[in-house]
Amino acid sequence: MKITSLDLRRQYESIRDEINKAVLEVIDSQSFVLGPFVESFERSISKYCCVRHAIGVSSGTDAILLALMACGVKNGDEVITTPFTFFATAGSIARLGAVPVFVDIDPSAYNIDVSKIASAVSNKTKAILPVHLYGQCADMDAILEIARANGLMVIEDAAQAIGAVYKGKNAGTIGNVGCLSFYPTKNLGGYGDGGLVTTNDDELARLIKILRVHGSEPKYYHSHIGINGRLDAIQAAVLSVKLEYLNDWSESRRCVASYYSEHLMGLPIRLPKVESYNTHIFHQYVIATSRRDELIQYLRQQGIETAVYYPVPLHLQKCFEYLGYKEGDLPESEKASRETLALPIFPEITLKEQDYVINHIKNFFAGR
Repeated sequence: MKITSLDLRRQYESIRDEINKAVLEVIDSQSFVLGPFVESFERSISKYCCVRHAIGVSSGTDAILLALMACGVKNGDEVITTPFTFFATAGSIARLGAVPVFVDIDPSAYNIDVSKIASAVSNKTKAILPVHLYGQCADMDAILEIARANGLMVIEDAAQAIGAVYKGKNAGTIGNVGCLSFYPTKNLGGYGDGGLVTTNDDELARLIKILRVHGSEPKYYHSHIGINGRLDAIQAAVLSVKLEYLNDWSESRRCVASYYSEHLMGLPIRLPKVESYNTHIFHQYVIATSRRDELIQYLRQQGIETAVYYPVPLHLQKCFEYLGYKEGDLPESEKASRETLALPIFPEITLKEQDYVINHIKNFFAGR
């Protein structure tokens, strides 16, 4: 049996007619960048997220970049974030000439360790940028308390967390600004790049809308230096169709995760921990074992595809050598990079396929 980490074709087959109709409507309209399809999607997802403003942008990376720009982050400023995340989080900070200040993670949920944030604040700190990793929110109350005490902005990287809920609030709506990604592999994925910035702040929303069109308002009159960060209409049309199914897909992912946890319990692996205050949407189902690389090889031999997020923490990436971090500085992030492994998870995975994965994991530990 062959099992992939993610099978997008199954999802497409289930909504093929709706998707094709929506894409053809955009083509017939000849309105391809921003415009009515994007505006309609922005209204729908604003309602879904329970946030005042939802601004469609070109990617999750550009969502972070635009959020940082709108919050006034500039050359020499410091932004506190996690080293255990996708590169775009810290890369966007550095791209503005600001300095990513890395704080280690809580090993139970892999999100930033809030007990270590306050000591990382300096007189150069401008913002805190937590990541809601794998689909579970960081401890936002603690982060907001530190931010308020120090006059800092809070920018949520919710790229993996659309639909996740923290104490009744949706991911991306808790801080000053939220950043979402619609990369095809995300729980709500487009058919190409796309992203979203969310905020309840009217002035920040106005500024982000200007910045995503080269800083112009009106056209050809530039009050700011912005970027080409617009969402394409075809992506908005696709996402509008898929948004209607997102809650069902999220529930299916939770069922898949629950089945894994029930049947992998008792093995010498660390299973995902769901904090009591969170609704987890399981963008990834991540286990941890000191024998991670052996397990990957064994499962590959059985036709089971897995993934490692992330093999090198950001503070040890070559491009960030200038920051002066060395191995051992952030031990929990380094350990997670050595030990974590994502199992196949998507709404359409079958129980037969899950059982195949589970049984081979059991066989691995029983036979070695």
